[in-house]
Amino acid sequence: MDTEALITLALEHHERTARTTGTREAGGHLLKTYSLQAPGRTVTEEDIATALRITAAHLELGRTRGSLGLAVMIMHAGGDGDYVLVHSWIEGHMSDLAIFTGPAGHPDQLRPGRTGLAPCVWEAAILAHEREAFSRHVLDGRGAITTRLTAWGADTLTGTVR
Repeated sequence: MDTEALITLALEHHERTARTTGTREAGGHLLKTYSLQAPGRTVTEEDIATALRITAAHLELGRTRGSLGLAVMIMHAGGDGDYVLVHSWIEGHMSDLAIFTGPAGHPDQLRPGRTGLAPCVWEAAILAHEREAFSRHVLDGRGAITTRLTAWGADTLTGTVR
């Protein structure tokens, strides 16, 4: 165990600002969108527009991956670069995740992340909220599916995440 590295991480750990940027249709999916900002970084409308184009193109092939038509996008202006995460619910109680990465402030340079790349602690906080919202409203919800989807779409995370 690298205790020195763990202590360094703990000393550098901080909160980041998360906010919802709406629910909309993209690539044949009902999509909840978020921005996530490292200290000193801002997610712009241009960043969101670029992330939506990337997300829509990715989700257009969702049915071939067993997608159920619900997805979440995170546009993360990180401390070391920019990230777009596209998380969708697929058949068999499973999910699909794509991560696009690029240099900070250059959304036009976002490309698929390396194999094995997973969400950071701040992105994982949003995805954990979304897992609970999906289970609570869609899987365990009552009533018509339209009512469940409306409740799912309204259940968002805004504020700081650690």
